[in-house]
Amino acid sequence: MSEQTVLSIASDALDMILQLRDQEPGEGEFALSIEVTGFRGPQFTYELAFVALADKKDDWAEERHDGLAVIFPEVDRAKLDGAALELTEQGLSMNNPNSPAPPAMSAPAGDLTGPLVDQVEQVLVEQVNPAIAAHGGGAELVSIDGTIAYLRLFGGCQGCGLAQVTLKQGIEKILLESIPALTQVVDVTDHASGEDPYYQSQKK
Repeated sequence: MSEQTVLSIASDALDMILQLRDQEPGEGEFALSIEVTGFRGPQFTYELAFVALADKKDDWAEERHDGLAVIFPEVDRAKLDGAALELTEQGLSMNNPNSPAPPAMSAPAGDLTGPLVDQVEQVLVEQVNPAIAAHGGGAELVSIDGTIAYLRLFGGCQGCGLAQVTLKQGIEKILLESIPALTQVVDVTDHASGEDPYYQSQKK
């Protein structure tokens, strides 16, 4: 395997992939196609399929893993760099050190009026929650103590490995820039509870 390869494949996983590939009907070489299709919580989602190598698109990369050709879109190169295909009890698994970027947010236009609690709730409803809804989560105001806002994250944001990044780089930044009277944003979410919190789901 070349040092320039983006992915690595464990030997037992490679053996299984080759066995499956060899069952594909038709002539010509088949490649394993790997494409990042989106994300679920703090992890990318993928589509893996066998495709005729001759049908590889011009904007896709190809690398060789012993007798296996692996192809993927060039736009996914950074997302897949350093990832490893491994064989687990559940089947093929992608061990990827890369994570989706936190949702982009920008401050709302216009002046905010009314009590501090109303201003915070307005920013959450109009700007913050629409941005993080794509990650399956949201934020709600729990209380205001002086100039400090206490928030609870829910849905896909509860227990998410990106929760603190989202809070610090996104939610807190927007609230502090939008509401001068606010001095701090505190996350009071119980990230260890919930139907399927991130930290529990990551335990082996």
